[in-house]
Amino acid sequence: MIKIKQVTLHHIVQSLKTPFHSSSGYVQQRESILVEVLDEQGVTGWGEVVAFSTPWYTEETISTAFQLLKDLFIPLLLQHTYKHPDELEHVFSPFKRNFMAKASIQSALWDIYAQKQNQSLSAVLGGVRKEIASGVVIGLASKSEMMTQIQQYVDEGYQRFKVKISPQQDIELIEEIRKSFPDIPLMADANSAYELNDIDRLKQLDKYKLMMIEQPLAADDIIDHAKLQHQLDTPICLDESIVTCEDARKAIELGSCRVINIKPGRVGGLTASKKIHDLCEKNNIPVWCGGMIETGISRAHNIAIATLPNFTIPGDISSSSKYWEEDIVEPEITAVNGTIKVPTNPGLGYIVRKDLIEKYRLSKTVYTD
Repeated sequence: MIKIKQVTLHHIVQSLKTPFHSSSGYVQQRESILVEVLDEQGVTGWGEVVAFSTPWYTEETISTAFQLLKDLFIPLLLQHTYKHPDELEHVFSPFKRNFMAKASIQSALWDIYAQKQNQSLSAVLGGVRKEIASGVVIGLASKSEMMTQIQQYVDEGYQRFKVKISPQQDIELIEEIRKSFPDIPLMADANSAYELNDIDRLKQLDKYKLMMIEQPLAADDIIDHAKLQHQLDTPICLDESIVTCEDARKAIELGSCRVINIKPGRVGGLTASKKIHDLCEKNNIPVWCGGMIETGISRAHNIAIATLPNFTIPGDISSSSKYWEEDIVEPEITAVNGTIKVPTNPGLGYIVRKDLIEKYRLSKTVYTD
């Protein structure tokens, strides 16, 4: 049984080594809320709010998540006793959405649960891999900068390459990449930068043999994506459109996509991620784990979920050093020849560096039962 005694929110900010650009957002200073949860037996679990400072990716932000955690989710968490982290979904169910705030607490509860089972997080989730394939994301920049980055990541052995595109930088960019790197596993992420009337433009990308085009149309759409997918040879991958397992079911039935990107923060945590994974596996829809420019805490959760059997495409889980001068977990997460070893220690499998949290911390708030 798990009875939570104390929750501490650490609001931190870190500078990215290189500013990150997509068609809908720009990140240089990355705010995070790290959620430290302590149970009555002295076991500590960690989660992370992966929302951004402004609502460019979803409607959630660091500020809104903090408010919901303080006013609703932490008081609810402290009221109950848990046999399993899955139970938290029911506890939080009266309150709609706000999945990134919910996921941060559920992630910490999964960490505690795994430790109490004396198993790794991967093991309690049902993971089947001892290592995962690692992919990398190249943000929007000049073509020469993007080509230089791709060459660097090819040399480092990454197994999948995702480039951000927009209507202002797409076909010529992909063509140039394919000329220099004809055989790399390449996909394009549009972050909802296109409309259905751009179909002829998007169809031009078919000839470049992309693994997929991620979220080309509106973030809340599955209808127009179905129309677009029926016209494209290239698989569509849905990201922002898939917030719940029901969203995934409807998108699959409509034929809106052939791939789904699962981000635990976006869908409400590891429990929901497993449900979507299982649904997709049943329907022969491959999945992969997306990234949110997280610290090593969320990255450790992502590594664990990516060991499930239907995560057959390398995800956005790269080395800590891609984003941070120093990550807040030890050892830092490292991809070697395009793979990351899955930790076997109980729980997350990484040590959280409280000294570095203090270094980057803006505020600390403690809640007790």
